[in-house]
Amino acid sequence: MDSIPHMVSRGKEPLKVFKVNSTYILGVYKGSLSEFDLLLKYRQKDDASRTGWSRIRTPKHIHWAVDVLIKMNEEYEKTNEFLKFLIEYWNEEVVPIKSIIEQNNLLSDALLIEIEEESKSYTALADKGEYSVKFLLLIAKLLMFQEKTNLHTAYMFKNLLVSLKEGKDIFKIVSIATHR
Repeated sequence: MDSIPHMVSRGKEPLKVFKVNSTYILGVYKGSLSEFDLLLKYRQKDDASRTGWSRIRTPKHIHWAVDVLIKMNEEYEKTNEFLKFLIEYWNEEVVPIKSIIEQNNLLSDALLIEIEEESKSYTALADKGEYSVKFLLLIAKLLMFQEKTNLHTAYMFKNLLVSLKEGKDIFKIVSIATHR
């Protein structure tokens, strides 16, 4: 795999950089909403760029949702299985981060190894949409921990997952994904 491109954002060094694959890297930064808030930013391989990589971007819920909708259009059953897995993960595994030890455990290389294994169940989605399944899984898991850490009663991302799984209309999904 190529070397990791520069991931310093607005003068901030990332807490962790995950090389998802040869196309995506994700930086996790200290956020400002709570003591253990996480801020996600990524770069995508871009051969048209002078550096070969996109500028540093913040993943948005709407981008995640649109990619899942594309996957759903092409592989409905497998995408529903993927969403069911994420909803169960939200309900059973995700708890607020309350210490630096918990944060470091979450941001360890074990997370990428776990995602590598989980993504094998969704190879039918691999060439659908823009994002890789590994990238979607990584973002989803980190967003879940971020949301529950900042407000343990938070539900926006879970509502997005449920709305996608239940096949809500596009207006409802977009409304949830873009709510501020």
